[in-house]
Amino acid sequence: MALRCAVLDDYQDAARTYADWSPIEDRVEVTVFREHFTDESVLAERLAPFEIVVIMRERTPFPATLLERLPRLKLLVTTGMRNSAVDLEAARKRDVTVCGTKSNSEPPAELTWALILGLTRNLRTEADALSDGGPWQQTVGTDLHGATLGLVGLGKIGSQIARVGNAFGMNVLACSEHLTEEQAEAAGATKAPSLQAVLAASDIVSLHLVLGDRTRNLIGAGELALMKPGAILINTSRAGLVDQQALIDALTARRIAGAGLDVYAQEPLPAGHAFRTLPNVLATPHLGYVTGRNYSTYFSQAIENIDAFLNGAALRTL
Repeated sequence: MALRCAVLDDYQDAARTYADWSPIEDRVEVTVFREHFTDESVLAERLAPFEIVVIMRERTPFPATLLERLPRLKLLVTTGMRNSAVDLEAARKRDVTVCGTKSNSEPPAELTWALILGLTRNLRTEADALSDGGPWQQTVGTDLHGATLGLVGLGKIGSQIARVGNAFGMNVLACSEHLTEEQAEAAGATKAPSLQAVLAASDIVSLHLVLGDRTRNLIGAGELALMKPGAILINTSRAGLVDQQALIDALTARRIAGAGLDVYAQEPLPAGHAFRTLPNVLATPHLGYVTGRNYSTYFSQAIENIDAFLNGAALRTL
């Protein structure tokens, strides 16, 4: 009898489009769930028959409480090689193998610049007016050339952002816990003495850090107060880096000019949430890694992981 595999949160019905499942189709019966399950009890009931589950990044958490309710589960495959929403220790205790896939760093860097350009050139306002037959030209854009770009985090993605900033003729500042002057210079940035210095000097602040105890709520009311009134904040990394209510308050009071957001404390973002309605927010539904090349990589390597597991040699274990 074939094992059963569930693919969760496949919003675009992409799993079968971007990968060839034929290498395992004689041994695995695949069921794709396009809807998102918010209730753990409902999710546990739906996943009860499955030995294999493929999850998309951190869309659906797998805490110990859920894992305990899935006695048939043997293999959990997550896209990406890091997933803080999976309790790895609980998985090990239940003899559940957890594997990951490669994830390309270019797509979130590209989306970061889409948000920056969209905000600085008021594209949402102008494009909506043009489509709706509204006024011809309402806003005056903000120049990138000569402006200061502040990067909080200068890893793979942050370094790509810095290079593009240089191409636009921007002054690029960067900070992170272990950043050296040499590393910053290699990426085309200047190492700032502190996070506070980056926030105070920058016209655009973009966050590119891993979420952890040290970085959770790194940007709160006090940090937002340091930013220029005309500055914008971009977060395509992790919602938990920013105190969400403090950001809403700062945007509502126009203490900063705007925010470009792709990540949220609750996803999908609830209807009527402030980030859906604030006029100085350009928000996208966590699209940073959602590209054809990434999806092809995710699902192809998920199939490789399943095939290897069935053959007794797990790949890319976390």
